[in-house]
Amino acid sequence: MRINVLQHTPNEGPGSIQQWSQEHGHEMYIYHPYQFGNLPTSDQTDMLVILGGPMSPNDDMDWIKQERVLIRQLLEDHKPIFGACYGAQQIAKTLGYAIKKAPHKEVGWAPVYLQSDVIPNIPPKLTALHWHEEMFEVPDEAELLFSSDLVKNQGFILHDNVIGLQFHFEPEADNVREIAVNDDQYPLDHNDLHQTGSEIIAHGVPAENKQVMYRLLDFIADK
Repeated sequence: MRINVLQHTPNEGPGSIQQWSQEHGHEMYIYHPYQFGNLPTSDQTDMLVILGGPMSPNDDMDWIKQERVLIRQLLEDHKPIFGACYGAQQIAKTLGYAIKKAPHKEVGWAPVYLQSDVIPNIPPKLTALHWHEEMFEVPDEAELLFSSDLVKNQGFILHDNVIGLQFHFEPEADNVREIAVNDDQYPLDHNDLHQTGSEIIAHGVPAENKQVMYRLLDFIADK
């Protein structure tokens, strides 16, 4: 299977998603549309992963709009799509739903709570990395998958092949350090989780996050 990854900033890579791909014998291609403008075609894509980034789906940039053209084609083809943070927002925006400021800016580690039993063997409570101040509306045709204490719309599942998460399960310890040291001012400005970059690094990554990331990918890929 060819997994095409859309990466939107140098310090937010695929993390454990890349390990999952390697362990399953898939081929991963990582695109940087914000820098080079290149995107895969739908015919070249067996699974699409849309990572986070500092931009908003509401920004008026051609490559952001072109991403949504690709997403729509893959939705029509019923291919697996996983979106994290900005990526989840892009999926919702493609479906015609609003992206707006969240009631709270969440930067750091905080619990998320499972809201659906559609995917088996997911713990009811997990600790995830949050790095956002916008949120998506959950599409009417999708099901709410996760919520947090501060923001209800934290994840959705659409049919059996599309998952969008407002937070991050994919980073491992090195990835968290990379995110925090390169974007160290972001947690300091009106952060409702009240965590600094140093505190975020020191927290460590819960071992179960990788396991759950694998389960989510297995679920949408097994079609």
